[in-house]
Amino acid sequence: MKIKLITTALLLLAACQSLFATTPLVTTDWLVNNLQQTNLRIIDLQPKAGYKQIHITGAIHSDYGQWRQKDKRGIKLIPRVAALERLIGSLGIDNQTHVVLVPFGRSAGDIASATRVYWTLKAVGHDKVSILDGGLIGYAEYRDNPLESNPNLPAAKRFKAHLRNDYLVNIPQVKAAIDSKTQLVDARSIAEFSGERGIPGRSGTIPTSVNLPFNKLIKEGGAFFHPPKQLRNIFTTHQVSLEGEQLSYCQSGHRASLSWFVAHELLGNQQAKLYDGSMQEWAVTPSLPLE
Repeated sequence: MKIKLITTALLLLAACQSLFATTPLVTTDWLVNNLQQTNLRIIDLQPKAGYKQIHITGAIHSDYGQWRQKDKRGIKLIPRVAALERLIGSLGIDNQTHVVLVPFGRSAGDIASATRVYWTLKAVGHDKVSILDGGLIGYAEYRDNPLESNPNLPAAKRFKAHLRNDYLVNIPQVKAAIDSKTQLVDARSIAEFSGERGIPGRSGTIPTSVNLPFNKLIKEGGAFFHPPKQLRNIFTTHQVSLEGEQLSYCQSGHRASLSWFVAHELLGNQQAKLYDGSMQEWAVTPSLPLE
């Protein structure tokens, strides 16, 4: 009898652990079933005015602008480690917290704010992070799902970063990628890729790049990702490899974070990387080639 009770307890524990396992994407049902978990922190990334009107019960607001900082050249990049430790800790997140990022959910651009924060958390060594597929709008489609308007102010916690330098890509690495035929993926629009739009005199794309507009990876009219099989077909159609070394970029590292997320997190290409500086850094340097 005692052995049977122990076995039952272990099975229940395993079930709970499975329920709360960290995956890149979580569904609305998963989130509703886990709202009461003490080690869960829901981060709302919509504009603050919207957060004050409605948000998921228990969610904390975070200003997306704080997740990128201008360097001396005026280029927006990942903040310094110390700044990120303060920011993350101020949201009530420590190294054991499971973070669920919630974009507004109106478009691929909204989702990209979540994938960019997701990439940043991964870059400082925090793997317990997920994105709510469909965002707040997708969640709110089900009227019984818990929502509130009262703001939540968390107690600050201590977060210790463990920077992964392999997440950070610089200009010499991009130049080396061109020479070595490493795949470069331009996540901008077709017009930007072709040079019809861009900085006067410095429009175009990085040599050898292929174009996969980031919004192709999201279902039209919302913020739900396509299923993996369709994502693989989209990559193949746009001549983007499903494996091997790969650098994604856009104008400022925002849109390309969505491309990186799909390649690295959803399709399992562990050699996919994000070029944080993107065209905001590359195109303003006259000596760097464009085509």
